[in-house]
Amino acid sequence: MSFTFEVKDEVSKLNYMEAESISELSAIVNSFYEFDGKIKIVTENNSVARRIYTLFKEIYHIYPSVAVRKGYNYSKKILYVVEVKSKTDYILKSLGIINKVPEEFIWADEDLIRAYLRGLFLVSASVNDPKKSRYHLEFNLNNLDYAKFVQKLLNGFNLNSKVLHRDNRYMVYIKEAEKIGDLLRIIGATKAVLYYEDIRIYRDHKNMTNRLNNCEQANVDRAVETASEQVKNIEYLKEKDVFELLSDKEKEAAEYRLKYQDVSLLELSQIISVETGNKITKSGLYHRLNKITNLAKRLKEK
Repeated sequence: MSFTFEVKDEVSKLNYMEAESISELSAIVNSFYEFDGKIKIVTENNSVARRIYTLFKEIYHIYPSVAVRKGYNYSKKILYVVEVKSKTDYILKSLGIINKVPEEFIWADEDLIRAYLRGLFLVSASVNDPKKSRYHLEFNLNNLDYAKFVQKLLNGFNLNSKVLHRDNRYMVYIKEAEKIGDLLRIIGATKAVLYYEDIRIYRDHKNMTNRLNNCEQANVDRAVETASEQVKNIEYLKEKDVFELLSDKEKEAAEYRLKYQDVSLLELSQIISVETGNKITKSGLYHRLNKITNLAKRLKEK
């Protein structure tokens, strides 16, 4: 069972006041209605089909026909077809469906907008399982004006949704993990939110740990490369018989670098401080070794 299926199954079992149920049903019908005199809604989720049937029965006291058939795609999924042939003009008017964008009374306040998005999610949305793939939630719509309307509703909750034209459809999508969690919370999918947030926090923690490990490894690599370069420069000075031109402190730093080639600058400064009794800081040691490096560079350039 997919994560999308589980979220829809949870949301389809929620109960609300009639005004919110009307907004929810408006979104459901609007996603399928083609202005051909009948209302026909197709879904792969049996819980969603039952929800749609119940909404028509409780709001309009009618009993839609429900048919079950196999899909025409390769997966041969079971499809549930809910169809209403009577009172359609009255139903469409009461649902605010005159044009593709519904009448304002359907989404007049925040609770109604939540209900509308809930209905739209049931029949038009999909969301990736955060455990298995990247963060992504989308609504698959067939009209640009309607897609922009849905984007407006979503972004009223600061969800940062975008619209994308794909083939002959329009996709309103959200990519940010935190925003997807917010939308699941908005439509009342409490169990899904808890699961989603647990996985998101785990993945964020894992990614942060990986970044810290990569950063630490990069620092180690840089330290090794720097130490290797310092050793080469010291050996070069000795080869050219100019090592004696260095000051006593620089010679001391050079000899200790040759003796301890694999340690970091901080560790080397601590070793020198302990063995000689003369405390030297990391920055002080860097300054001495840097003079050696600059001298070697000048000789190489000549």
